[in-house]
Amino acid sequence: MPKFVIEREIPGAGELTGEELQAISQKSCDILNQLGPQIQWVQSFVTANKIYCVYVAPDEEAIKTHADMGGFPANAISEVKTIIDPTTAE
Repeated sequence: MPKFVIEREIPGAGELTGEELQAISQKSCDILNQLGPQIQWVQSFVTANKIYCVYVAPDEEAIKTHADMGGFPANAISEVKTIIDPTTAE
């Protein structure tokens, strides 16, 4: 199944409290449960004004559906073509 990186522009994301992040996470998980197992949230990275999310999904449309249902921005959706890390250099 393809993996995607979603860029979400959220001004002040880095200032969100633990409670706010928990509420966003719960909302996301509730929607994922409604959509079924074909779409999965792997992890997210919170920066000053953006959240970068990694999802496994059948296609970009599933990502857009999740974003629309949750009211989450999905400013850029990019399919991961390959993954590299320091062991790639060996």
